[in-house]
Amino acid sequence: MFVVFGVIGLALVLFLTEPVPIDITAVALIVVLVVLEPFTTISPADGISGFASPATITVLAMFVLSEGIRRTGVVRTIGDRIVDWTGNDPKRQLGAVIGLSGGSAGFINNTPVVAVMIPMVSNIANRTKTSPSTLLMPLSFASMMGGTLTLIGTSTNILASDVYDRLGGAETTPFGMFEFTALGVLVLAVGSVYLFVASPWLVPERIKPREDLTEEFQMTEYLTEVVVTEKSPFVGKTIGQCFDEVDIDADLLQLVRGSKAFTEPLARKQVQVDDVLVLRTDRDSLIELIETEGLKLAPDAEVDETQLQVETDETTTETEQRLVEVVVSPDSGIIGETLETLSFRDRYDASVLAIRRGGEIIHARMDERPLRGGDTLLLQASDDTVRRLAGNRAFVVVGDVERPQFREEKTPIAVGIVAAVVFGAAFTGYSILVTALAGMVAMVVSGCLKPNEVYDAVDWNVIFLLAGVIPLGMAMERTGGAEWLAAVTLSTAGGYEPIVLLGVFYLVTAALTNLISNNASVVLMIPVAFDAAAAIGANVFSFVLAVTFAASTAFMTPVGYQTNLMVYGPGGYRFSDFARVGGPLQLLLAVVTTLGIAAIWGVCPPGGCTVP
Repeated sequence: MFVVFGVIGLALVLFLTEPVPIDITAVALIVVLVVLEPFTTISPADGISGFASPATITVLAMFVLSEGIRRTGVVRTIGDRIVDWTGNDPKRQLGAVIGLSGGSAGFINNTPVVAVMIPMVSNIANRTKTSPSTLLMPLSFASMMGGTLTLIGTSTNILASDVYDRLGGAETTPFGMFEFTALGVLVLAVGSVYLFVASPWLVPERIKPREDLTEEFQMTEYLTEVVVTEKSPFVGKTIGQCFDEVDIDADLLQLVRGSKAFTEPLARKQVQVDDVLVLRTDRDSLIELIETEGLKLAPDAEVDETQLQVETDETTTETEQRLVEVVVSPDSGIIGETLETLSFRDRYDASVLAIRRGGEIIHARMDERPLRGGDTLLLQASDDTVRRLAGNRAFVVVGDVERPQFREEKTPIAVGIVAAVVFGAAFTGYSILVTALAGMVAMVVSGCLKPNEVYDAVDWNVIFLLAGVIPLGMAMERTGGAEWLAAVTLSTAGGYEPIVLLGVFYLVTAALTNLISNNASVVLMIPVAFDAAAAIGANVFSFVLAVTFAASTAFMTPVGYQTNLMVYGPGGYRFSDFARVGGPLQLLLAVVTTLGIAAIWGVCPPGGCTVP
């Protein structure tokens, strides 16, 4: 048991510090548990059983179904209508964002809902000259609460159902599709009222109404123009040769020759006397360039967003360039890489001008900084590049993107398939695993998704995380670790009523989830809650449900849930902002969830519980 606790302790440290991605940590857990089989009781077959778990396969299928909905533009279409309806009324805007994200997240995985709605919120903010910060945090919080409406609202619910079914054996069954919808509606309703009333007072306007992206990203001191003199060694060389030879933190964004401005491709253009180079660089690097490379400051040099946007020139190979914000998705494969190791400029045909990481804006030595989930990159890119990035699940483009990527004619089919999956699992004898897999196949056969898009649709980080932590829960249960922790909890809470103990499990799970993965906290806490409830003769389902809801709603940190990370950069939030807004909401929902469970399912059977 204590060997397993040691493994859990190590896993928690790695989940918190993330020296390697958490999905890799999860796979390492499998290896450690199997190697220590005499102590953990986890055989090689047990170790890889997470990959064949109904929860893992169901979550995989739900990612595909969500991608089918996204590709047909359902949420985007509704969002466009909401943008027209809200006008310049801040209350309407807030209400519409909360309503749409909370309502749709119960039937589509909440992560793609937020990914689709971030550009919509940005559009509203740009059009009405309001701060996107006031809407993005409520968007994330509402989507989390919406995920509690149904079994498929979030991967946490599906995993909790699987763990509960395994622990109870023949005495329990997996969660039904709408088994806890009544509680989910209560949580969403109370939380939405809180967000509607409190967020205008509590959510800070970290990003001012947008006028100029270069100003928003504090680029004034980092964008400048220099003129190539006749003494410069750059003359006669290509741009690529010039900047390969100098070890200076500077990026060339534009070359101005006479009345023409050139952007990409620049590497092969030959430098001439009197060329004007638009650079992203810091003061010290600029001084070094001027002193060593025969450059001089352009008179009255001032670079803004308008100058960096170049119109299409039919007489050259130039294409229209513009500034755009792009968020690195929390499940992106480029996390941990640097712009240099990615060869970002060549790979994505775009120049990175700045990186916003929460409230911090990074300009210097960007090429050397490992990218994190939620980072917002300020890019100079062509419309074609922006469209390609919008179709790449590794990024979320903040702003409007042209619509042709959506298969709008397939919208009724995609919605029908998801409805069939939901109601098929609810009202037929087939499990959600079977109906979700059937829906996945239907998405491809019907043309809502192309076959190659199926693999890109899956968040493999989550799949490997689920597969890795499931054996950890098994080890806790088999070695008696869950039972021991339950006994400790009961002895510590001696004398308190069972309903108080139910609230304690909610709060402990919520605190744990705000620090580590929501799926990991479910696997660790449900066995403990199950054994504690069984020990006092309480309603086991009620205790498991309290843990499930707490793990699905992590409001107090940006790292507690994927959707929080997705809005962290675009909102320009500080770490403490989530605690300020989410802390009271977390406590409010602790009371609402505990009392709701007690009212709907009860905490103790008719004969009563054994008070610890």
